[in-house]
Amino acid sequence: MTDDPFVAHRNLLFTVAYEMLGSAADAEDVVQETWLRWAGAGAAARADVRDPRAYLVRIVTRQALNRLRTMARRREDYVGEWLPEPLLTSPDVAEDVELAESVSFAMLTVLETLGPTERAVFVLREVFETPYDEIAEAVGKTPAGVRQIAHRAREHVAARRPRVQVSRAEQNAVVERFLAAVRGGDLAELLDVLAPDVVVVADGGGFVEAATRPIKGARRVSKVLSLVATSGVDVEVLPMRLNGGPAARFDLDGELYGVASLVIEDGLITAIYAVANPHKLARLDEAVELSR
Repeated sequence: MTDDPFVAHRNLLFTVAYEMLGSAADAEDVVQETWLRWAGAGAAARADVRDPRAYLVRIVTRQALNRLRTMARRREDYVGEWLPEPLLTSPDVAEDVELAESVSFAMLTVLETLGPTERAVFVLREVFETPYDEIAEAVGKTPAGVRQIAHRAREHVAARRPRVQVSRAEQNAVVERFLAAVRGGDLAELLDVLAPDVVVVADGGGFVEAATRPIKGARRVSKVLSLVATSGVDVEVLPMRLNGGPAARFDLDGELYGVASLVIEDGLITAIYAVANPHKLARLDEAVELSR
């Protein structure tokens, strides 16, 4: 392990920023800003830091909070539904169940419904088990205030998060059935693998054609998906792992068109988060290292 605390904790800092922002590009910018502040402090000042990890997490949290408020204004003009930027994740992320859940599309979309400070407090406390006094220093609140915020955020998330854990083998089996049905345009098989109340949320960002509102119900969703096989272009649908969970990649005429994160409960797909905004697909060539 390197002697430089920033390098040693870089994956952790990126993970904190990504979970707060839902954007890898913005998370990278925040990590870079954190590095500039760390490096700019000078060797003597850095040597006086008793807990470099806590110090760096505090800086990255403050920078991410600033960026969150800017992003909120930016998203008011966003075309259609906004979804997180997908990450190609390594197998070890899936093995850490709590980490995988915390970066899943299902969780990140729930976190989007929290205010900036609530989101920061929830992420630091529930995912990274940061002490209340350290969180208080990072978000500019009292420890007692942070406890109250954490309680509210925990209840808010608990009421909205998926509750069913599915084994990797079951996930793979459902994904294979889903992909086979999409490739063949098999409406009956799609209806068998989709939950009756399945929801598709698509993010084209105004750059590519995508539904601007969620599509709900197995019949509507299956009809849309069955069109993939009859679109008249060369479509390849492949399994992949995004944000620690099962997903599919859609290539049109040999080029990446979009990806879809799949939420699976009780052997059925209950939600599909489809990202086709080309600006959110730039980081899918190499797995991202996340860390708690």
